[in-house]
Amino acid sequence: MSSTIWSVDEHLDDILAAVKPLEPIELQLPDAQGCVLVEDVVVEVSLPPFDNSSMDGYAVRISDVEGASEEFPAVLTVIGDVAAGDGGLTDGRSVGPGEAARIMTGAPLPAGAEAVVPVEWTDGGTGGGPASAMRAHSDAPEGASGEVRIHRPVKPRAHVRAKGSDVQPGDLALRAGSVVGPPQIGLLAAIGRSTVRVRPRPRVVVLSTGSELVQPGEELTAGRIYDSNSFALTAAARDAGAIAYRVPAVADDAETLRATIEDQLIRADIVVTTGGVSVGAYDVVKEALSSVGDEDEPGGGVDFRKLAMQPGKPQGFGSIGPDHTPLLALPGNPVSSYVSFELFVRPAILTLMGLDDVHRPKVRATLSTGEALASPSGKRQFLRGTYDAEAGTVTPVGGPGSHLIAALAQADALIVLPEDVTSAEPGTETEVILLR
Repeated sequence: MSSTIWSVDEHLDDILAAVKPLEPIELQLPDAQGCVLVEDVVVEVSLPPFDNSSMDGYAVRISDVEGASEEFPAVLTVIGDVAAGDGGLTDGRSVGPGEAARIMTGAPLPAGAEAVVPVEWTDGGTGGGPASAMRAHSDAPEGASGEVRIHRPVKPRAHVRAKGSDVQPGDLALRAGSVVGPPQIGLLAAIGRSTVRVRPRPRVVVLSTGSELVQPGEELTAGRIYDSNSFALTAAARDAGAIAYRVPAVADDAETLRATIEDQLIRADIVVTTGGVSVGAYDVVKEALSSVGDEDEPGGGVDFRKLAMQPGKPQGFGSIGPDHTPLLALPGNPVSSYVSFELFVRPAILTLMGLDDVHRPKVRATLSTGEALASPSGKRQFLRGTYDAEAGTVTPVGGPGSHLIAALAQADALIVLPEDVTSAEPGTETEVILLR
C-alpha cells in the first residue's frame, strides 16, 4: 500500500478509465430487460397497423346519424359484426347508406364507415332504450342483424384510432443508450421486434471477508458479528441494474480467499470484496489479491490506497485473472462499505452497462440541524441525511461513525462536506448526493 493519499476524484477516475462497457449481444425481449440498447430502433410497421375502434359500438356513416336524438333516433340496418382479429366485414362488404356494423374494441373499422357510435348511445340493436344498451349489446348473438336505434350524432373519426397515430414506419422508436424497461419492451413487441442488440447486465460477485462473520440465522457466539455487508452490497448491485451473486463470508486466510475468488471469476464481470483492506488484515488480502490468476498475465493485480475521505479511507482497485476482471476492495465497516459502493462500484457497474451518466443525482441543500457538523481537515466527509425536496433542506441522520448502520437505513441522501470544510453550521448550503 502506497503512502500517497489519493483524492476521491482521482480514485474514481482511475476506476472508470479501466472499466470498459461489456460487448453487445443479441437478446430475446424478455432477457433484454434492464439492458442498454446499443443501436437505434426504427419502426418498420405502423402502430396501430390499421384504423380500429376504441369502443364497443356501431360503425356508421356520419350523414346517417346527423341530428339523431333520443326522441328521434337514427334507425340503421345492422349488416354484421366486426370483432378484434377480424379482417373486416364478411365477404368484403362495406357500410353503405342507412347501414351500421356492430364493432368491438380493437376491431378494424370496416370500409364505408366514418366513425364509431358507442353502444351506450344506442339501444343495443334490440329495439330497447339507451338504458338497456350495455346489457343488450353483451347478450346479442354473434352475427346479429336487424336494426339499431342511435340516439346521438358523432363527428368524423370519432372513437377511431387512426392507423399510424402512435408511430409510423421510419419513426425512431428508441435511441441507442436507452435502458430497456417494461414500457420499452412493450413498444418493441408492439412494432414486431422479437430481439434487440444490447449490452448485457453486468454480473457482479460480492463477498465479505472476516473470520468474525456469521451468516444471519446462525448462532452468534462471543466475538462474532453477522455478515451484513454482503447482503447490502448484493442488493445495491441489483438496484444498480446488475445480476449479482452473493458469496458467503470468507475467513481471513489468503489461500482460502484466493481459491474462492478464482472459483468465482467464471461468472464475474466485476468482483467486489468488503473487509480486510485496512491495517492489520491488509497483508492477508494483499497476498490473496495480488496474484489471483495473474502470474502469466501482465498488468494485473490490485492496488491498495488511502483516500482523503471519511468514511472509506482504505480502498483497493485493480484487475485479476486471465481476463483482467475488475476488482474493487472496499472497507469492512458497514457505512464505509456502502458509501464506497455508491461512490465507486455503482459508477463502475453503470459503465459496464454502457451508460453515459453513471453518477447519482446531486443537488444543493441547506443544512437543517440543531448543531454544527464537524469534519476532519483535508478529508471529504460523507454524512447520512434525509432530504426534503420541497423545503430544499437536508437533515443529518446519526453520527459520523462508520458502524452506525441503523442510521444508514433511515437515510436517503449523503451530505458532502468538502476537504477544506471543518465545520458546517445550520443554514449552510452544501452538496447532497441523492440515494433514492
